[in-house]
Amino acid sequence: MSVLAAIAVLAILIVVHELGHFTAARAQGIYANRFSIGFGPILWKYQGPETEYALRAFPLGGFVGFPDDDPESTIPQNDPNLLKNRPVLDRAIVISAGVIANLVFAYFLLVTQIGIAGTQDVNFQPGVLVPDVKTEISSAAAKAGMKPGDIVLAVDGKELGASRESIKTLMEAIQNRPNQPVALTVQREGKVLPTPLVVTPDANAKIGVQLAPNVTIERRRLSNPIEVFTLAASEFQRITVLTVQGFGQLITNFGQVADQISGPVRIVDEGAKLARSDAFNLFTFGALISINLAIINILPLPALDGGHLAFLLVEGLRGKPLPSKLQDGVMQTGLMLLLGLGIFLIVRDTTQLESVQKLFR
Repeated sequence: MSVLAAIAVLAILIVVHELGHFTAARAQGIYANRFSIGFGPILWKYQGPETEYALRAFPLGGFVGFPDDDPESTIPQNDPNLLKNRPVLDRAIVISAGVIANLVFAYFLLVTQIGIAGTQDVNFQPGVLVPDVKTEISSAAAKAGMKPGDIVLAVDGKELGASRESIKTLMEAIQNRPNQPVALTVQREGKVLPTPLVVTPDANAKIGVQLAPNVTIERRRLSNPIEVFTLAASEFQRITVLTVQGFGQLITNFGQVADQISGPVRIVDEGAKLARSDAFNLFTFGALISINLAIINILPLPALDGGHLAFLLVEGLRGKPLPSKLQDGVMQTGLMLLLGLGIFLIVRDTTQLESVQKLFR
């Protein structure tokens, strides 16, 4: 059920995004003849007075179709309500509306979570939690005897303390010591191990563990609606800033963070884990993915909303659009690259699932 819940969240976010485009078009009187969730063969469809609504076989996105270039459309090509005949600003509103819808929806997801479940007071405890240890032979942490659930209290005798900076301190200590031994003081099942675990990071300064803050979380109910909206705004801002910073690191330091890029399989897996621990976490999960979806789509890349907006910007500066063949070629190339990346991430993330790995052990 937790997996289905995570998939449902992703499906809802896709619907919200496409509804943003669709609503912005129809509100301006622009024709929209297709509203599809997913790609590929049609599984179900309903023909409304002006629009065909459809569910398709591959639920990895969706689209709103316009009759501008539809050979079956009977609308005259000079009709002012065709998207291509509208001013640049009208088209920009339609294209950017999906991103805006995802951001607004993310905020109200946080409002709903805080309003129903309350806020979480995070109390930092000494050290850094190790929720997972890679079991491969090359894993330095596994060789040293580290286990999931361990808490690293100190590095080379220096205590990490109880703060948000503990993880950063531990990561820097490991990253600065490739191929050099690092002594970690570890607490296991409430007891400090008598001798430190000596871990030697590999040439890439990795030891094969996941790290998480060592915290206790307490829920606090809120009765003041203003406080609910204010805390939701603060959390929305925090998630957005962290997401933008993450994309910035991806651009400036691609080699070290590329393996952290998640595809739909890993996203669903992480969402399922959150749902199992606490169903209310699905609200935060949905807000996080919705904000990520918005920021990814606004990037000026072919086949994304940002790519279309980039073409509109060029058209506004030139006073006329770029040749259709050039735009179509760029968009088709971008779409193929995105599909290729999506397939790669699905295959990679599927092979890394614990349930799949157990089959080959």
